[in-house]
Amino acid sequence: MRRNALRSYQSVLILKPDLDEAQVDQVLEKITEFLSKNNGSIVKVDKWGKKRLAYRVKKSRFGYYLNIYHTCESLKVSALEADYKLYDLILKFLVIRLDDKDLELALKEDEVEEEKKKPVGN
Repeated sequence: MRRNALRSYQSVLILKPDLDEAQVDQVLEKITEFLSKNNGSIVKVDKWGKKRLAYRVKKSRFGYYLNIYHTCESLKVSALEADYKLYDLILKFLVIRLDDKDLELALKEDEVEEEKKKPVGN
């Protein structure tokens, strides 16, 4: 197996709480840049919104949560994490490597939600 293979990851980010929707979209564009620089791409984004934190993080009681499923070269994950660390709008982050099954499950959950939202036809 090649060491620099493209793998699936999940990044959970906590952003500064005072961002509006346009600024969150700008953050997503920046993260897309980080990923493309590291030979990756975004598969799915869940905006969980503003939530109260269990404890203060960089003097903030609240944070805006983003859940991002993406691909990235395994050797470039540390570079991606360094980009996250240096980006001042990100309070905290966690990058988790996913098995293919986990990614499929996450994408299927999205499809099931879409099916629930569709009106029932006559």
